[in-house]
Amino acid sequence: MKNEYLLDRKVRQARWDEPLLFERSNPGVLAHQVPKLEQEIQDAFGSLDSIIPKSMKRESAPNLPEVSELQVVRHFTRLSQMNFSVSLGTYPLGSCTMKYNPLINESAASLSGFAWLHPHQDLRQCQGALELMWELEQWLAEITGMDAVTLQPAAGAQGEFTGVMIMREYHRCITKECEQRHEMLIPDAAHGTNPASAAMAGYNVVVVPSSDEGLVDLDALKESAGPNTAGLMLTNPNTIGVFEKDIAEIAGIVHDAGGLLYYDGANFNAIMGVVRPGDMGFDVVHLNLHKTMSTPHGGGGPGSGPVGVNEELAEFLPVPRIIKEEDGTFGLDYDLPRSIGKVKGFFGNFGMLVRAYSYIYSLGYQGLHRASEVAVLNANYVAYHIRKIRGFSLPYSQDDPRMHECVISAEKLKDDTGITAMDVAKRLLDFGIHSPTVYFPLIVPEALMIEPTETESKQDLDRLISAFQTISDEAYSTPDIVKNAPTSTALRKLDEYRAAHPKTLTLSWKMHLEKNEE
Repeated sequence: MKNEYLLDRKVRQARWDEPLLFERSNPGVLAHQVPKLEQEIQDAFGSLDSIIPKSMKRESAPNLPEVSELQVVRHFTRLSQMNFSVSLGTYPLGSCTMKYNPLINESAASLSGFAWLHPHQDLRQCQGALELMWELEQWLAEITGMDAVTLQPAAGAQGEFTGVMIMREYHRCITKECEQRHEMLIPDAAHGTNPASAAMAGYNVVVVPSSDEGLVDLDALKESAGPNTAGLMLTNPNTIGVFEKDIAEIAGIVHDAGGLLYYDGANFNAIMGVVRPGDMGFDVVHLNLHKTMSTPHGGGGPGSGPVGVNEELAEFLPVPRIIKEEDGTFGLDYDLPRSIGKVKGFFGNFGMLVRAYSYIYSLGYQGLHRASEVAVLNANYVAYHIRKIRGFSLPYSQDDPRMHECVISAEKLKDDTGITAMDVAKRLLDFGIHSPTVYFPLIVPEALMIEPTETESKQDLDRLISAFQTISDEAYSTPDIVKNAPTSTALRKLDEYRAAHPKTLTLSWKMHLEKNEE
């Protein structure tokens, strides 16, 4: 799998010596001037001083950089050139599903009727937005096999928390065993947000180990499930990228114990339009629209994590619910006494809902089905070729096809050469390829989780495979090249601990000045 185009091409990221906007500040320079109030407003309300409540007035003007519009444009353009995005190259971040965001989605979200709506606007003036959300709920319910959906959660993790709280409320109101059922079962290969969401909801986490095949160990599940079980949080296909073939038996074990089955939708890109969680026996589902439905994400947001439930749990969904009246108009229903309440102001990130609606509308059922098929094909193509490269392996059963992602182990590469999975990830940047997810799941040593998604072409996948081959060759011949990578990026190799530690982060100009004073 040698790709001469990749090997000969020199990838260089822009590297601007770009100061902060505050450091460019020049007193008196303006990028924009607020126009004076129109005469009609002045006649009606007088000056701004009479309009703005005294409690909301600043004591002094905000400390903003004084720069021209051109300086602002150049500043952010240079920063964008020093960054990496899915629009620039392959972004195989496993379980994050960094797929291409079609421009038609952006066009739909920028329509003035959507983009300029005010959260407090009269419902009679935003019927189109309500109709879009109501219809999106119906589509997501059909795609997941659920009976009712809320669009309120603004992220996957918030969707998880919402789903777990619904499960808790079900046990409080229906089974009357809320205090008794204080355990949440979670596989050892689960996403880290699963135990976090369960713990935030007050549950004790019980870890269920994986079998030698990388699947849920059924015997261990049977031992763990019992009268204290509130439910099981699971994603299918799992984090290894393998479909849980015993999902019907898993659902039976949990339900027989009186618990509920929760579906983590992070890996939904493998099955949309192919199989539905509701048909597998799941009671609660969350989806990541910012992943599966191709809405932009990264850098902390924005996101969207709708939650779907079966009919028995619908009364616990957050309020308000979007309803369609008999006359065809749309409204909001707050009359759900057993609702868990609101989990987000208004309806989360509405622009993400418009983008997801556009994505589903443009693809249709057959398109969604085809997208999943190609995502699975791409992941298996990558897994088949990389596992044959010296130093890399495909853990667990190689006979089971991978779904949307594959987890490659660099354990042998580390043992032979000292080159770690993190070193490989850093070196990939020099080829214009973003690194995969590393060291996850924890059950795979030196893990590299690769999710190519359906949007990557065969040529780009071949470039990815060739990069792994080149890195392997370098590791066994000139390991220092890999150890010192990246060399072509705007910033060199970072200290991940210091970069993420709260004490080293400088999040504002005020913090910068305070640190300098220290």
